Parts: sequence; C-alpha cells; structure tokens
Amino acid sequence: MGVMSNPLPNEYRERLWPSPWLLIVLLLLIPAVMLTVTPLIPELALPIAIAAYVLIAGSLLLMAPSISVREGVLHAGRASVPVALTGQVETLDESSLRRVIGPGADARAYLLVRGHIHRGISIEITDSADPTPYWVVTTRKPQSLTLAIERARSAVG
Repeated sequence: MGVMSNPLPNEYRERLWPSPWLLIVLLLLIPAVMLTVTPLIPELALPIAIAAYVLIAGSLLLMAPSISVREGVLHAGRASVPVALTGQVETLDESSLRRVIGPGADARAYLLVRGHIHRGISIEITDSADPTPYWVVTTRKPQSLTLAIERARSAVG
C-alpha cells in the first residue's frame, strides 16, 4: 500500500466517511433480516443477514463523497467550482446548518449534506452565468475548509 503525500499548505482534502456509530447501529440489520428470512429459509438466515449488512455498510463506505481544494478549484462530491468564482464563506454550526438547508433554502443551491455530520459551510457563488446561488457542504472541519478556500482564492487572485 502506497504512502499518501501530504497536501500542500493551501490544499485541503476530506472524505465524508459514515460515522462509526452509524455502522454500529446498522448491525441491527442482522437480527432484523434474520427474523424476516428464518421462516422462509432457516439455514440461510444468518449468511443472508450478514451479507445484507456488508452490502449496505460497504455501499456507505464506497459512496462516501470527498471534498477538496486543489489547484484553485473547490471539489465537493461530483461538483467543482474555481475558487475565484466564490464569494463569502460562512461557517455553519448545527442550528445554522439546519436553517440554511431547511424550508427557506433556495432550491437552486448545491447541497452536499450528510445527516451524520452536523457542521458545515455555506459558499456564495459569484459567477453570473451559474444559476447556483450558493453551495452548502457539510464537513467535520469547517474552519480548515474555509481557510483552504481563502488561501486558494488569494493564491489565484
């Protein structure tokens, strides 16, 4: 297995892995699937239950989106935007995150939100050709991500 290089000082990388508690809670799938399968095929109930857990937990791990700031571009999941086209960045705690993604949210906004992460940032998009007014991205390190965006913007600008 190769050694990962450290990102440059103005670069940022984060993977939004599911929390360990989510994976532990998912263990409840095993008895639930066993209760469902046992009346039909008792000898396969445990293997099917374990396979269901591995499939769901594995899917959550494999599909965990990443956030990065590199070479002057902010990447969040499948979307990306040059940091030169971003404006004000606001750090969001749990209550402000709930407010920003709640009923008053703009339907055109880009959201990369994971329910098990309760902090994030809101990033204004200043590109007049882009219909997206802002991005909301959940992150475990909102201050570090904000700083990386500001450093990349000043390096580009």
